[in-house]
Amino acid sequence: MRTSKRTIDSINFWSGILFGLGAVAFIDETIFHQLLHWHHFYDKSTTSVGLVSDGLFHAFSWFATVAALFMVGDLRRRNSWQKKRWFGAYILGAGVFQLYDGIIQHKLMRLHQIRYNVEIFYYDLVWNVIAAIMIVIGLTILKSAKETKVKVSDGKIA
Repeated sequence: MRTSKRTIDSINFWSGILFGLGAVAFIDETIFHQLLHWHHFYDKSTTSVGLVSDGLFHAFSWFATVAALFMVGDLRRRNSWQKKRWFGAYILGAGVFQLYDGIIQHKLMRLHQIRYNVEIFYYDLVWNVIAAIMIVIGLTILKSAKETKVKVSDGKIA
């Protein structure tokens, strides 16, 4: 079965995005939920409900990560894995998830805060600035990967 170049580009991009989402969700859940006990995914109920929500969140992170790795495995089998494009999408996905978490889940939906009983402004600032930096880095890498691909296809780079 022949797969178009556009489809290969899309699979590289979306597998990177999924891996970034899964990796950051895993790190968030492991560090802030389990090790530091700062919050649960859903903090508006009992501790038991919070633990169940953490389990579902953890499952989501692993499903995203495993799905991304299956996609990468398929790309590698086809000799079509574009490492730079994938890595840019990975960083972008990580940043988008973290910014979504910081703005939508923390502030708009109020599912949980980063931490309780402290001055939250600085935690939010660091959380969201790091997310924005990851987004910019991911977009920069993706742009660079696209420019490199265009130069190679034009025959300007061997």
